[in-house]
Amino acid sequence: VQLQASGGGLVQAGGSLRLSCVASGRTFSNYIMGWFRQAPGKEHEFVAAIGSSAGRTYYAAFVKGRFTVSRDNAKNTVYLQMNNLNPEDTAVYYCAAGLYYGLVTNRAGYDYWGQGTLVTVSS
Repeated sequence: VQLQASGGGLVQAGGSLRLSCVASGRTFSNYIMGWFRQAPGKEHEFVAAIGSSAGRTYYAAFVKGRFTVSRDNAKNTVYLQMNNLNPEDTAVYYCAAGLYYGLVTNRAGYDYWGQGTLVTVSS
């Protein structure tokens, strides 16, 4: 699976962005799709994920209802709608594809990764 993330940019605190990740190469609908992020000087951390049939979603606690993950299997695309952004959300955001529901929030559960898209939130 090849993944291409986009949609990052510079936004003011309180603003919104929608990230997209387009997949190609294998049957997209078979995969759990996850979003992770890495802030400067910090480790990768789980943000959100959505099951293969889009019936179940998973979120990190810090999302607190601000982010929504969704997918369109007909377009081979997963989205991350981010609202009420704050400077602590500044990071490179990565999409990933995996098959292991037991490792949804863990990087080890994902076999394929996109290149990342930078989100910068100014105060």
